[in-house]
Amino acid sequence: MWPPEHERFADRSAAGSMLGTAVAEHLRQIGTGAGYDAADLDARAPLVLALPRGGVPVGVAVAEAIEAEFDLVISRKIGLPWKADHGVGAIAENGPAVFDLSAVVAAGLCVSDLSPAVQRERVELRRRQERYRGARPGPDVAGRVVVVVDDGLATGVTARAAVRALRAGKPAHLVFAAPVCAAESVDLLTADVDAVLDIHSPREFHALGLYYSDFTPLTDAHVLQMCTRMWEATKVPAPV
Repeated sequence: MWPPEHERFADRSAAGSMLGTAVAEHLRQIGTGAGYDAADLDARAPLVLALPRGGVPVGVAVAEAIEAEFDLVISRKIGLPWKADHGVGAIAENGPAVFDLSAVVAAGLCVSDLSPAVQRERVELRRRQERYRGARPGPDVAGRVVVVVDDGLATGVTARAAVRALRAGKPAHLVFAAPVCAAESVDLLTADVDAVLDIHSPREFHALGLYYSDFTPLTDAHVLQMCTRMWEATKVPAPV
């Protein structure tokens, strides 16, 4: 079922520009005392962390809109043994595996059955860390206002893995933002972050790609190009 035309985005960058407005408004609210003491929030610019690959153009647009620092948080979906693209868990940098236990049980499995998939995805996660960052260190989130960005929230398991790993780094305020989020997944993610921001949050969520006129798959080369542009002002060498 196609969403209404007014709920569709031209592409990820256009969606990110719209999302940036919502993020900026949220930051204004927390900066004017919406339950936070300004002294508790790091005086540095907010930190936008994009989930590769699809979240990168969205995150770039959000970072530019709010004049934030930009970096990545890498998370990998854990699929079923017979259907790798059906996510029932995820891992993120420096974090434990997170599982949708109801989905694991519904598939007739236990968590230990997914150990081979977890190991494969850890190898791929390390490859992406080296490919995308090169010599650049990972972001330090301690005391920061951190905005995790993706191009959408479907089951939400990769987002949960990412934000739980980041929460261990003690950010002052942790936000997840995506242009379109399945309402049920927003409900599940809310316990792990200080806020979930979106443009559309449908109760009937069929497929993320339906919300974009252009949902072209991205490659490592696309990610590197965007990251290099955002990081070119730093002195850390870009990946080669």
